[in-house]
Amino acid sequence: MPKKIETDALIIGAGPCGLFQVFELGLLGIDSVLIDSLPTIGGQCTELYPDKPIYDIPGIPVCTGEELIENLSKQIEPFSPKMILGDEVTELEANKDSFDIKTQKGQQITAKTVFIAGGVGSFQPRKIRLKGIDDYENKWLHYKVKNKESFYGKDIIIAGGGDSALDWAIDFAESSEHKENGGTVSLIHRRDEYRGAESSVQKIKALAESKQIDLYENSKISGFDIGEENSFILDINTNDSKLNLIGDALLVFFGLSPKLGPIAEWGLDITKKSIKVDTESYQTNIPGIFAIGDISDYPGKKKLILSGFHEAALAAFAAKAIITPGKKVNLQYTTTSPLLKERLGVSEK
Repeated sequence: MPKKIETDALIIGAGPCGLFQVFELGLLGIDSVLIDSLPTIGGQCTELYPDKPIYDIPGIPVCTGEELIENLSKQIEPFSPKMILGDEVTELEANKDSFDIKTQKGQQITAKTVFIAGGVGSFQPRKIRLKGIDDYENKWLHYKVKNKESFYGKDIIIAGGGDSALDWAIDFAESSEHKENGGTVSLIHRRDEYRGAESSVQKIKALAESKQIDLYENSKISGFDIGEENSFILDINTNDSKLNLIGDALLVFFGLSPKLGPIAEWGLDITKKSIKVDTESYQTNIPGIFAIGDISDYPGKKKLILSGFHEAALAAFAAKAIITPGKKVNLQYTTTSPLLKERLGVSEK
């Protein structure tokens, strides 16, 4: 049985907002434990969009999802948070001054505060429903791109009509390395209207017009067969015909299937898989439990990473007041505060 852990704060979810919550708590002298059901940190940035460029992180003109997680990891190093990966919270019991938590793998944790930063919850990509196709997952069937170079030179078929499908179709179609190695790109979407950004839709149309992408709208994959040398053959139904497509890699982006799991049983105020919070502290209806990032909900909520960073900062100050009751929580600045510099391991000059 693992040794019981006692901590000031338990953070559920190791995506960008959960990682930044570690930083904001650390600045205030609050120790934390981070837990995530995935085997690595990073959440959606690592699992689904490691190579996707992000342009709206303040002070960083552009970075990939993977680079953002690497930078956040480096930023929290001074606080040495304990990380529990590949495990998830199954039970939470509120006591007078703390919470007793149990995980799926039997870890017991006592925390004075709890932060839910689980994004859309415990999520899995929505899978394509064809008999027998699951046997080829991570062979030629993929639901994420972790190393895009491994797809260069292949005949790639992408299924979906959201941002992920459009972004990867554009990325591979415009990649000189992919084209120079003889790779092609096809995009299949069941409608002629898209869920992705309008600018991406227009780009896809232009690439199709210039024959850099084979675009199949109002089309659905109805079956498959195995071809030669690890290739496959897809049966495609369109509005008025049927056709076959041969490919080396099938990338399916049908969106995510979010599941709150045990969180739904904790007595939180939940509407449409989002947790209601107040915007003064991002505290839920249960004192001592906070929710930040995509999973939190309030009037005017915008599901942006930078919004989650703001939420983490205010939640940290509210938690400090709970952890050290009766003590004034002063606002200090990393540029001038000797205490904050000491916590960050920055030497005074």
